[in-house]
Amino acid sequence: MELSATVIIIALTVLSSYLAWQKPNLLERWMFTPYQIQKRNQWDRFILSGFIHKDGTHLLFNMFTFYFFGRVVESFLTIKFGQATGIGLYILFYIGAIVIADIPTYFKHQSHSYYRALGASGGVAATVFGSIILMPLSDICLFGLLCLPGFALGVLFLIYSIVQSKKSGDGINHDAHLYGALFGIAFILIVSPQSALNFIDQIKSFRLF
Repeated sequence: MELSATVIIIALTVLSSYLAWQKPNLLERWMFTPYQIQKRNQWDRFILSGFIHKDGTHLLFNMFTFYFFGRVVESFLTIKFGQATGIGLYILFYIGAIVIADIPTYFKHQSHSYYRALGASGGVAATVFGSIILMPLSDICLFGLLCLPGFALGVLFLIYSIVQSKKSGDGINHDAHLYGALFGIAFILIVSPQSALNFIDQIKSFRLF
């Protein structure tokens, strides 16, 4: 049985997060800090910050979500492009999402020495929305209570992220969620334009009752 890239990424993220919790200097060095990136050319923070988390709850939520949705995207890419190419595209997809999702935040906070962020939210959001493009009618459940078709929950999430990003008062990088989600949608549509037609056809077949 082959070990999936999703599981390997999760294992690396858990390990690096644990090491960062044990070593504050490492945590500080890997955090996404636009001011330090701009002043010291520490561009590696764009990637490294996606492999550390604030605490166990933050890590568990992100990796639990990534496990279920990441496998969908990974499976799609490997089936469409073959094992080696598919895995390569999947890793590029995930790392690219982490980086792209933080670019708006970099420009917004590059002069703010106090600003720090961390976590894989950009990459996770990309896998969730990549999955929604592929399977828009599959239910997504929030905390096992509220279940909605993926496309409906996706629209609500995008609206929520846009509204919250303008407030910037809850300590959550909503810009990373928003741009990670948009990257996930764009990536799938670029590598598989047919997915757009499939998405539309599935939405047309949706019936509320």
